[in-house]
Amino acid sequence: MKLTILGCYSATPRTLGNTTSQVLEINNHMFLIDCGEGTQVQLRKHKVKFNRIKRIFISHLHGDHFFGLVGLISTFRLLTRKADLHIYGPKGIKELVTLHMKLADSWTNFNLYFHELTSKASELIFEDDVVEVHTIPLEHRVYTNGYLFKEKVGDRKLNIEAAENAKIDVAYYRKLKQGFDVENKDGILIKNDTVTSRGDKPKSYAFCSDTVYKEDIIPIIKNVDVLYHESTFLEKNAELAPKTKHSTAKQAANIAKQANAGTLILGHYSSRYPNLEDFRTEAKTVFDNVELAEDGKTFDFN
Repeated sequence: MKLTILGCYSATPRTLGNTTSQVLEINNHMFLIDCGEGTQVQLRKHKVKFNRIKRIFISHLHGDHFFGLVGLISTFRLLTRKADLHIYGPKGIKELVTLHMKLADSWTNFNLYFHELTSKASELIFEDDVVEVHTIPLEHRVYTNGYLFKEKVGDRKLNIEAAENAKIDVAYYRKLKQGFDVENKDGILIKNDTVTSRGDKPKSYAFCSDTVYKEDIIPIIKNVDVLYHESTFLEKNAELAPKTKHSTAKQAANIAKQANAGTLILGHYSSRYPNLEDFRTEAKTVFDNVELAEDGKTFDFN
């Protein structure tokens, strides 16, 4: 599982900082999460292949989280993209995007599917054989969701030498990886756990975009491997958090601790703070394993 931060600052893009956008690579999927202004430039800068992005997840309809979307779709069109593109986001996102396309007479030459979200409860919005994605209902000034990405339990690891010694035909190796007991060449039933071992532990990533401190998300993200949680403010400005429906670094750490997260990544910093290390210092008073999002930074959790 690999996470690339394209932008991690709040409000407006600056010469040295971009607004929220990130790429998650998990089990051969590449998901784009939020798409602030300048996202496609950052994608190019960090050599992310456009055609690998098949699904985009938008948390809410504030500009610093989606103003780059129309531009990115337009570029896909100019590059004569053929692959389908699925966009998940709040109700209204289809109207926003298609109105521009209509007025510019620039309809896509690829299939564009919108999955508009309205539920205030967590729901499964994407699933295939290897990954599932759930919404994390958040509380902001407009309807907002975070997203929980979870790998499914994969194949077991096959001990080839043990399988050969047990006289198992190679035709049954796939069934062994799937967890089945099989008969060997002598007709003897071989127990699966004698020739295989548990596969890699499935990984999970929770993206919590703009939100006030909200403990009722904890059951949804319990035991998540990696949690990205907005931390717009430091405690010295904590009175601004409930007014603007944002969180502090310490509050993000409290969520991580109660959720038993493996790693906490902080982001969505207010530009009023010159030293980002202050966010880490504050969060570490509550939770030990804290990382700071930075534009262009990659986290590899394999």
